[in-house]
Amino acid sequence: MAGPCFIQAGIGIEFTCSTIIVGALASDKSKDVLPPLTDEQASWLGSFLFLFTPLGSALSSLMLNRFGHKTCMILINVPFLVSQIMLFYANSVGTLYVCSMLMGLSVGYSGGPTSAYIGEVCEPKLRGALMSVTNVFYYAGSFLFTLIYAFTLDWRLTVLIGMSIPIVNIVILFMTPQSPMWLLTKGKSLKAQRTLAKLRGWPSQETGSSKEFKEMIAFTSTAVHDNDDIEKDEKGATSSWGQLLRPEVYRPFRLLMVYFFYANLMSGVQYGPYLLQIFTDFGAPVNVEFTLAFSVLLSTIGGILTIFFISKFGKRFLTLSALLICSICYIMIGLIGVYWTNSKPLTAWLVLIFFLTTIFLASFGIMPIAWILLSEIFPMKSRNITCSAGTAFGYLMTFFMIKYYLDFSNFVNFYNTFTIFGISGLFGAVYFYFYLPETENKTLQDISAFFK
Repeated sequence: MAGPCFIQAGIGIEFTCSTIIVGALASDKSKDVLPPLTDEQASWLGSFLFLFTPLGSALSSLMLNRFGHKTCMILINVPFLVSQIMLFYANSVGTLYVCSMLMGLSVGYSGGPTSAYIGEVCEPKLRGALMSVTNVFYYAGSFLFTLIYAFTLDWRLTVLIGMSIPIVNIVILFMTPQSPMWLLTKGKSLKAQRTLAKLRGWPSQETGSSKEFKEMIAFTSTAVHDNDDIEKDEKGATSSWGQLLRPEVYRPFRLLMVYFFYANLMSGVQYGPYLLQIFTDFGAPVNVEFTLAFSVLLSTIGGILTIFFISKFGKRFLTLSALLICSICYIMIGLIGVYWTNSKPLTAWLVLIFFLTTIFLASFGIMPIAWILLSEIFPMKSRNITCSAGTAFGYLMTFFMIKYYLDFSNFVNFYNTFTIFGISGLFGAVYFYFYLPETENKTLQDISAFFK
């Protein structure tokens, strides 16, 4: 599990890069060789990463079945490392754009291999908690990156230090075992048996007779041989894309897309690259760089709490409660910012506290669950392609939210964006009340059967 965890830490750094660079180059006071960014340049820099994630997801879906999870997870780190080296030496805005594109490829490529790997190697009772652990590493990577910048106030030095993550991760992944399920689909049952024994800490000779290994064999055999459940192309070969038309695939895919939308909205993804300026606009007398680091620390704490509470309360309860409270906080920020303007010191602190509350709750009950659902709600025979496609569409959604946030904010007013997003969140809570099933402590077979 160390490999996927460090991949998530790297993704946290990649997501935070644009926030730090946009904030550092936002004013004429910047002493960097690069000129201050315009609003248009800032919106492209903040969103380019998400525009190129679908390409990375497409590449991973094409390579995952052939090369396996381990090899693909190693390849994730190559564009990440190259982008960090280029960022350190960047002397033009165009170079920043290219680096953002490379990070987008890395992030998009990571979705399918890591989510499918975690979903396949974890025991059902631990899957939610262990997936939450990887999300903690995502927040931890972001937190350490923002904290380094808060102390150094030098974004290039921060990037240089961050290069250590992909290097360490490549070393770790070379020692990570393959997915037993993937090995079974390749006819390597003996190796799959030894790998599962290693993952579970069992004697190898006992693994072959275990209930879990027998279920894996049955599950993967169905995925490979059940021609009645698989669409065929003109040559008679298996068509993975044809499976997207089946109810047990498109129903969870539709649910996942709605979940990604509200996870992005309530976690403030659209505000992400502009957080330093947003904290300044709130007007509270705080150091914005350390406030940014503190906000990511809150996300980290929320992710840690998810590990302990998800098995107790389930994904459905956490989603509904967090979504409702975040929506109310957003509406309060909007109303205070527009209608209560005569008590500035008090209102500045109130809107900041409400915003930090949404960051904490979104990391506790919304965003981690989105990625857990991605790893467990799709059937085995289509999981690789649906995990990659789900990641691609989720990030493409994020691109549009970030790219056009500034235009939307200028059109409706900064504080009105919170009111609109908050009201939208209430509609999302109603949708999930009726359509979000409880998947905690359910086997992958049980979850797939629910959507048929």
